[in-house]
Amino acid sequence: MIYMEYIITFAVAFIVAFSATPAVKKLAFKVGAIDVPKDERRMHKKPIARLGGLAIVAGFVIAMFFSIVGMSFDLTGVIGIFLTMKQFIGFCFGILLILIAGVTDDIKPIRPKTKLAFQVAAALIITLTGTRIETVTNPFSKEGISVLPFYLSYPVTLFWIIGITNAVNLIDGLDGLAAGVTSISSLSLFSVSIILGRWEVAIVTIALAGATLGFLPYNFNPAKIFMGETGAAFLGFTLGVISIPGTMKSFTVITVAIPLLVLGLPIFDTIFAIVRRLLTGKPIMEADRGHLHHRLVDMGLTQKQSVLIMYILSAVLGLCAIVLADKGVLSAILLILLLSVFIVGGVKFMSEMNDKEESELDSSKKTEKVLPENNKL
Repeated sequence: MIYMEYIITFAVAFIVAFSATPAVKKLAFKVGAIDVPKDERRMHKKPIARLGGLAIVAGFVIAMFFSIVGMSFDLTGVIGIFLTMKQFIGFCFGILLILIAGVTDDIKPIRPKTKLAFQVAAALIITLTGTRIETVTNPFSKEGISVLPFYLSYPVTLFWIIGITNAVNLIDGLDGLAAGVTSISSLSLFSVSIILGRWEVAIVTIALAGATLGFLPYNFNPAKIFMGETGAAFLGFTLGVISIPGTMKSFTVITVAIPLLVLGLPIFDTIFAIVRRLLTGKPIMEADRGHLHHRLVDMGLTQKQSVLIMYILSAVLGLCAIVLADKGVLSAILLILLLSVFIVGGVKFMSEMNDKEESELDSSKKTEKVLPENNKL
């Protein structure tokens, strides 16, 4: 019963992450891994522990170990994601570098260039051990894809892994946002892997989803702990590597397009952030308050409403990826168009409702002020 093994792996990852988070929170306060609100970008008002990503990593690693040792997924099967033992070892060393940089930054912030250097080194290890993007979508070719020459495969892979790593980090701006979006992305990749018959990819993605969802109850608004650089970089790096089309062992326009849909929300938000900063003359690495989740809050939505809308957007893109893998391109396009209408309408309705509630609250306050003055007369 292979599906039972997925359920067990998910449950192990969820329980470990959920149980480990309180201990990680205590550890964070002991080592000084605390996020103190210093600028307008930060939505929280009091110091909150970081380093929560350690609980996610613990859940993921223990679930994967259990699936290898305790169930029928042997080491060879899991390594099958990367085709060779060399690629698997490269993936492990890449994660180790990402975690070293993440934990260090959560305890004592390091310069953006230093973090980028760790990310480049981790991505280089991945590419040099053989995991590379070898095809890209090309609507002008007969097959719909183009095979990348050797000299382009390396930089494209580096750009993809580093880009996704930072994309997940950039959306980690509201309570529960990054954890929820990456959970949805992982579950979407899990579903696609099942459809394409990639059982070993499925076991990794379901473990990642379980670990992230186990952490989410502590991270949802109002957050008791943040995942920090440790969690955001780990999730982004892992999703970036797993979603490389080559890991699907098939090179069709569908398998190339699926990662772009599944990770569409962080990808598009990052692209818009880069373009926005270039147009305004700001450094690309400089944080700002122009991300989609900030704009939703500025429209008058609450943190919870903004996060839920981002969840829905991510789920729609993930659902389209599943439909694309199962039914084809036309069905996926129709689904996007149909659901987009409801999402836009829903956002507008919530914004109007919040404005109405605020105006009613203001008018009631004015009435309360007038009544005591009349009583005095």
